[in-house]
Amino acid sequence: MSDDTTSSAPESSGESLAYKLERNTGGFIERLERLWQKKWFRLFLAFIGLCLLAWLLIWAIFARDLPDAKSLQKYEPPLPTMVRAYDGEPVHSYARERRVQLEYSEYPALLIRAYLAAEDRTFFEHGGLDYPGIATAIVTNISNSGRPVGASTITQQVAKNLLLTNEVSYRRKVREALLAYRIEEVLTKEEILELYLNQIFLGRNAYGVQAAAQAYFGKDVDALALHEMAYLAILPKGPSNYRPEVHEQRAVNRRDWALKEMNKNGWITDSQYQTAIAQPLGAISRSGPQFERVGGYFIEEVRRELIERFGENEKAGPYSVYSGGLWVRTSLNPELQELTKNALRSGLLRYSQGKGWSGPINKIDIDDQWAQKLASTFIGTDYSDWRIAVAIRRTGNGAEIGFSDGTTGRIGGVPAKLAAGDIIAVSPAGGDNYRLQNVPKISGGMVVQNPRNGRIWAMQGGFDDRMSPFNRATQAERQPGSTIKPFVYATALDQGMTPATIIVDSPFCVYQSASLGRKCFQNFGGAGGAGPQTLRWGVEQSRNLMTVRAANDAGMDNVVKTIKTMGIGDYKPYLAFALGAGDTTVAKLTNAYSMLVNHGRELKPTVIDYVQDRKGKVIFRADKRNCDNCNMAEWDGQPMPRPRPAGKQLMDPMTAYQMVNILEGVITRGTAQNLKSLDRPLFGKTGTTSGPTNVWFVGGSPDMVAGVYMGFDQPGNLGGYAQGGTMAAPIFKQFAESAMTGMPKTPFVAPKGIRMVRVDRKSGKRIFGGWPSDDPKSAVIWDVFKPETEPKRSIRKDELLARLEAKKAQLIAQRAAARSRSSNSGGLQDGGNNGPARNDNEFLQEEGGIY
Repeated sequence: MSDDTTSSAPESSGESLAYKLERNTGGFIERLERLWQKKWFRLFLAFIGLCLLAWLLIWAIFARDLPDAKSLQKYEPPLPTMVRAYDGEPVHSYARERRVQLEYSEYPALLIRAYLAAEDRTFFEHGGLDYPGIATAIVTNISNSGRPVGASTITQQVAKNLLLTNEVSYRRKVREALLAYRIEEVLTKEEILELYLNQIFLGRNAYGVQAAAQAYFGKDVDALALHEMAYLAILPKGPSNYRPEVHEQRAVNRRDWALKEMNKNGWITDSQYQTAIAQPLGAISRSGPQFERVGGYFIEEVRRELIERFGENEKAGPYSVYSGGLWVRTSLNPELQELTKNALRSGLLRYSQGKGWSGPINKIDIDDQWAQKLASTFIGTDYSDWRIAVAIRRTGNGAEIGFSDGTTGRIGGVPAKLAAGDIIAVSPAGGDNYRLQNVPKISGGMVVQNPRNGRIWAMQGGFDDRMSPFNRATQAERQPGSTIKPFVYATALDQGMTPATIIVDSPFCVYQSASLGRKCFQNFGGAGGAGPQTLRWGVEQSRNLMTVRAANDAGMDNVVKTIKTMGIGDYKPYLAFALGAGDTTVAKLTNAYSMLVNHGRELKPTVIDYVQDRKGKVIFRADKRNCDNCNMAEWDGQPMPRPRPAGKQLMDPMTAYQMVNILEGVITRGTAQNLKSLDRPLFGKTGTTSGPTNVWFVGGSPDMVAGVYMGFDQPGNLGGYAQGGTMAAPIFKQFAESAMTGMPKTPFVAPKGIRMVRVDRKSGKRIFGGWPSDDPKSAVIWDVFKPETEPKRSIRKDELLARLEAKKAQLIAQRAAARSRSSNSGGLQDGGNNGPARNDNEFLQEEGGIY
């Protein structure tokens, strides 16, 4: 009985729990059934379902591919690249967007309130959206069928400008609103304002308030007056609507509205308000960069190198030229650049004088838009008082001309070939009258380099880079003529010749090959040969016949190898290349001459010293040498640490110095004697190519090397009188007269091992009884030799025997005369008997031994 009772208890308990669950579930379902019968419950569930569906649709249509708002925490706006000269002074900027990035704390509080008053009064109160404004915009858009309007907050504008596009659609507005909420979650209000004030477009290619302050008022933001701040604050809505040169009154009215809003919000006093609205707009004329324009061709060369290394825009990477915010330190010396530009221009103008008008710079079609067309060519000039104009129409013997600003003038006495649409250069002649100026048809290039490290200080690639951007200093391949000869003779020196080696200056012909046939060379101008002469004399006088003989003896394979090693060019081993028939650039040749001064050590020409990113980190450095212990906190008592010499040894240092020393003779007694008046140690070489089509000079001092050439872009005859010494060397002279003023007169330093020996300048033979004088044309000079190559104390056997026989004949004659006198006097006189004839050994001892 007891067992039955015990076993039935759990069953009763389980049945009770199941009954309770069933009763409770049944009760919940019954309640749901009763609620479902009610209309308001069904409407509530439908509303919840619609909300979920709407959220899914919003996510699918608007939010599914939204950018990550957190990316703004690391956002870096596109910034221009700033270019600095060798001394750190800014000289240029590369920019497609005019922008200067500031921190929030650098913006004046009053300027920030001006923007809040004009754009988003409740910015610091809302969470990203202005709901009253949105409601007003909805009503407006429903009642109007035109362009949708909105009530964008500053946060929404940041979302649109930095993360979205300018697409005009409701979809973009919804995405903008969603992003605004996310931005407010990841950024502070101050960070949002900083992004806004640095990014917003305000006209005149100005992005950000600091750039706009400079563009409209020529001031920094901390120097703006209240009325100027208010004007900048109205520009985000539409800069073109308030352009001061077109819509000045509209701009003033809108500015005054912004000031009124500031006053209404209590951000300025009544007195400040009244004073501000009484001010004129005060905007300055549209202006370019604040830098003085300098180094056009040099700056363009820097730009090309930067683009090649880092890319052009942000797609190329974070260090791009037009958006990376780079800081570039160059080797540009603005003073030397100005001297280089002026010297080359003067040389080009000297050649062009008296040759008539060379023709127009370019041409455009003349219609009602001629001023805009002229401006769009971007042709300009900074020479003297010249201006660029276009011929609108001929009038009698003159012509009406126009300028890019729309103004017009008149020139008289124009050449018959001037036609409407010709772009020309003119200079003022009083009132509206102008004079036609002749832009030289001839052009050229010039480079100035530091021979110790290869840094290029100045570069001019033509008359004006805004007339012709083609850089003839680095891009024009021209025949160097005789300026190649130092490297031919350097090869000869390496092959055993010396400056005193005798080379015959006489006609020289050679059979080159079946296809090239027999080639006969001649000196410049057809000059005849001068017979046997020293190698030094051949360089100084630039004798072609001696050069080809030296090249032939040294081996043209060796000559072209030297030329290639020195970075001048890669030529075939034909003798014509020994006279400068191969193409090269003035930049390459100037660098090769610099390496001669650098004792044959490699130099890589550079225009960029180093590049920093926007945060100051060095991302490129031209000089990559390490300097151990250069950054020690204290001196350790050891010699001053210095970096090791850069570059490989490309030429024997003694060979390089021998050529520099020989090229000094070109200045003192050779083809460039017009440079002697500079009165300092100089070396150099002139060059004139066949035609003549190009004239050259390359040379300089131990501290500065320059190269210059002149010629037509389409090679043509310069005239029979054209020579490097009379056209190119004077350009260098004009430059050096100013550039080298105050520089120490430093001599060229010889490397270890060089022997200085007195020789006869004409014959190259060693001299023991004379000394060189200050006269460059002295019969005795110091010459430079490598060890064991200088003339010895010896003469040839045939000369020694001839002298011996002559001396013996002289003694025999003397004795015969003495015997004759003795016979006539009837006996021997004192001194009449000189004893027996001496043998050859006695004679040699009397002469001081063998030499």
